[in-house]
Amino acid sequence: MFAMEIRNINEIYQQEIVKNKEKLDAFRALLLEYNQKYNLTTILEEKDVYYKHFLDSAAGMDLFTKGARVAEIGSGAGFPSMVLKLLRDDLSFDLFESVGKKCEFLRAVVDKFQLKNVHIYNLRAEDGAKDSKFREKYDFVTARAVARMNTLSEYCLPFVKKGGKFIAYKSGDTTEIEEAQNAYKTLGGKLVNVIEYSLPEDYGDRVLAIVEKVKPTPPRYPRGQGKERKNPL
Repeated sequence: MFAMEIRNINEIYQQEIVKNKEKLDAFRALLLEYNQKYNLTTILEEKDVYYKHFLDSAAGMDLFTKGARVAEIGSGAGFPSMVLKLLRDDLSFDLFESVGKKCEFLRAVVDKFQLKNVHIYNLRAEDGAKDSKFREKYDFVTARAVARMNTLSEYCLPFVKKGGKFIAYKSGDTTEIEEAQNAYKTLGGKLVNVIEYSLPEDYGDRVLAIVEKVKPTPPRYPRGQGKERKNPL
């Protein structure tokens, strides 16, 4: 069994999103500029971006301990990582993204806001996780809109150090989270909490799934060569 809680994120919107609107507006402007070249997102309207990208990313901002070292797997356009960094500069981030053009955008964000302690790696997760420089080195690992939970766990949990946590941003349907129990166990993790929340104005139900790393991931994982998707745990 695992804990479940319901979160009201209207307070986060008022205290963090509204307070940091100038920075977030600049981030959105950069996103729109690069989106013309690289097709980073189909979500472009201001309210859509603020709710679906910014507020959704900020929903888990208090789950990361002060000064934590965080890895993001499949960073894409930087959600949640870049929003979290703009709101919480104490966090350090290593971003893993396999698409070079998306890495170029992420570097532009780092340069634009002169962000410190943010490193971008043009690497596949299954390759990065085999590197001793990254494997089981992070307090937290996070990902959003990358893969189903059983596949995503195999990409992410090898990066988490024992005692750390994997925080997955997922849709409101918890079926895939429950179905991934074998993956958590196999990879050294334990599902400890699922936080449910709703974006304002019927923008959708979402959850944060929190998996604690209770023992080391066996060396054979991630398996690589697409096996994480073709034959998920």
